[in-house]
Amino acid sequence: MLNGAALPYSNGCLEGFNRKIKQIERTAFGYSNFINLLTRIRLEENQYTEKEPNSLLMTA
Repeated sequence: MLNGAALPYSNGCLEGFNRKIKQIERTAFGYSNFINLLTRIRLEENQYTEKEPNSLLMTA
């Protein structure tokens, strides 16, 4: 505990992220696969970006 008061480092951000993941798992009552869980976490954290269409396949 002394190190927590003396040092400028904290794991509060990581603890908050872990709490958010656990809350997502509880709210969803479990996911059928892990990819859906990862997608939901990324959506909640605004880390999800849609892929751009492949311009090589789209020919006019």
